[in-house]
Amino acid sequence: MENLFLPFQFEFMQNAFLVSFIIAIPTSLLSCFLVVRGWSLMGDAVSHAVLPGIVIAYIINIPLVIGAFCAGLFCALSTGYIKENCRVKHDTVMGVIFSGMFGLGIVLITKIETDVHLDHILFGNMLGVSINDLVMSFIISSLVTLFFILKWRDLLLCSFDETHAIVSGLRVKLLQFTLLASMTLTIVATLKAIGLILSISLIIAPGAIAFLINNRFRNMMIIAVFVSLIAMFIGIYSSFWIDSAPAPTVILVLTIIFILAFTLKKNKQKKNIITQH
Repeated sequence: MENLFLPFQFEFMQNAFLVSFIIAIPTSLLSCFLVVRGWSLMGDAVSHAVLPGIVIAYIINIPLVIGAFCAGLFCALSTGYIKENCRVKHDTVMGVIFSGMFGLGIVLITKIETDVHLDHILFGNMLGVSINDLVMSFIISSLVTLFFILKWRDLLLCSFDETHAIVSGLRVKLLQFTLLASMTLTIVATLKAIGLILSISLIIAPGAIAFLINNRFRNMMIIAVFVSLIAMFIGIYSSFWIDSAPAPTVILVLTIIFILAFTLKKNKQKKNIITQH
């Protein structure tokens, strides 16, 4: 019985649980908006595009967070600008930009001498988070969470009917820009814990699972947060016993939950069809 509590006796595991719970709330709330807006690929693009910003920030000796935020925001804004000024579709533009910026980041990081391990940037280092990392993640997560709590109704209206939102007096462009900035900040908050590659799952999967379970947006947000917290706990706890990296294990747990939710949804639909006939 004592062995069940063994992971909680180590400081690095305590920090891993803490940082995961901190980032779980803003990522799950963001995922709901990305799913209903159809912006999942945008989240993928921004998560890859921050890499050159991190490297450049390291070269010029400024906080990596600032470089990552600027690069992510540049990717999001440039994608929107190119989409509005040419006939190439949105997903195509995002694919070109994020792959180009990610390639630039890889080239830069191989040309400089640094003690920052590439694997830690790409896949995170949840077991190596410091107090400074925890504080930074907490501040960013608190700001993003507060924004979603205060503005979720306005963002939801913009997601489904921009014309109605404009008529209602909402500043749609400003809200969209703020959503993009919040998405970039959220990805920056997850950098240390889960890395660039795996962060995309955290900002999509909880919202997708919640969307399968419930159609009301308020309930979706609550379910997404709950699912994310559960996946974080199970993933990190399991990784201790099976000797695996925590971040990929968390993503695997989220994937399993998604498959279960999808299966239950399909079975429920089949039962409803049988009942109607």
